[in-house]
Amino acid sequence: MSNGDLFYVCGIALAVSAVLVSFAGLRVKSFPGKAGPIVAVGFMVLIGATASFAVLHAKDEEEAKAAELSEANQEISQEEESPVEAESEEVPAPKPQAAAKGPGGTLQLAASPTDLAFDTTSLTSKPGKVTIDLDNPATLEHNVAIDQNGKELATSATISKGKTSVSADLAPGTYTFLCTVPGHAEAGMEGTLVVK
Repeated sequence: MSNGDLFYVCGIALAVSAVLVSFAGLRVKSFPGKAGPIVAVGFMVLIGATASFAVLHAKDEEEAKAAELSEANQEISQEEESPVEAESEEVPAPKPQAAAKGPGGTLQLAASPTDLAFDTTSLTSKPGKVTIDLDNPATLEHNVAIDQNGKELATSATISKGKTSVSADLAPGTYTFLCTVPGHAEAGMEGTLVVK
């Protein structure tokens, strides 16, 4: 039997003994009488055994958790040693960007004075040097960035109650414009920039 099993057996025996002694004490006037020392010693033995096996069971659980933690740490270490190879096989190589030939353009964008939003969620430009002028009338700081497939191509200064701009040489394609202040894009400050 494991220390845990012995702890439960002793605990149950102690509880049952307490109920029986209580019942006998209520029913029999002369209880415990001459059996008093035997009852007391029996309880002390059960209490001591229960406490001892509880401590041993707790130590066994700690050792088991430590072994599990050590095994998990080894697995993490092994994964950290060779993640690049596995990831590089799954992630396709980025496509080379086409040349940014064309007149480009300057686009106007404004932040809402009260909400986490831009005044539009779509912009269109010709290829070439594309500039986005951001007007932020709010006291809350915002910026504007141009992103393609999760890669930031250019980011403006972060400003409040003012104007800023961002420029990038863009080939035909679909891009994202967004505010990179943490939580703002997730709240809706982003849109699609189509260059064609």
